[in-house]
Amino acid sequence: MSDNQAIRDAARVIRSSRHAVALTGAGISVESGIPTYRGEDGIWSRIEDISIDGWDLFASDPKQWWEQVIARGSGELAEAIDRAEPNAGHVAMAQLEEMGRLAHLITQNIDNLHRRAGSKRLTEIHGNRYLVRCMNCGGRDRLETIPLDRLPPLCPECGGILKTDVVMFGEPIPEDALNEGYRQAASADVFITVGTSAMVHPAADFPLVAKRHGAPLIEINPNDTALTDIADIVIRAPAGVALPALVELLAQEL
Repeated sequence: MSDNQAIRDAARVIRSSRHAVALTGAGISVESGIPTYRGEDGIWSRIEDISIDGWDLFASDPKQWWEQVIARGSGELAEAIDRAEPNAGHVAMAQLEEMGRLAHLITQNIDNLHRRAGSKRLTEIHGNRYLVRCMNCGGRDRLETIPLDRLPPLCPECGGILKTDVVMFGEPIPEDALNEGYRQAASADVFITVGTSAMVHPAADFPLVAKRHGAPLIEINPNDTALTDIADIVIRAPAGVALPALVELLAQEL
């Protein structure tokens, strides 16, 4: 099947849906200049000093963890995120929501680009680089608004310890984000995956949950993934090409 036909088929399925849900991964932000973790030229394959014990340190000594974060400064990924701008794929996702065609968006990305593009019904399953999260009440705030003259910083609402919102290796997914992801997956009547390898759990569970509940699965990815064999529609194109094309087709029905 050609990509053009697959996009038309996807538009038809989305047009008839009442609660479409999407999951995006690092692939949607590659077009904004942000490298993937596990891709051919991913950060994981090139940088040997990525910390995998950060959560253990934070849990045992939050003050020392914050001191290390401040001393370390920005790394390659953080600098790429700070330079990045939303691309056509991010914008199209926000447009689908505005058109009433997308009920909810779950993203594995921490880069804030979906928010900047205008997405509002959004669950950031791995957190957001520009936020802090209270480990007691779960409240979130802009990192830039939090004074760091006292470490660890404390939540202005409940006095709990704050950490950056990004979920570290070994850290449990925040309960509110995890529950919302599963709730949306179970409620979906069509599920769209965009730029995700579907290898990282629990996010990789969401399309499977939707599929078990009878939702058609649409995959948008230039490469085969763990979901390809069970996807009902496969679009072999970058997000920045496929998603604007979907928006254009769906706009014709408005």
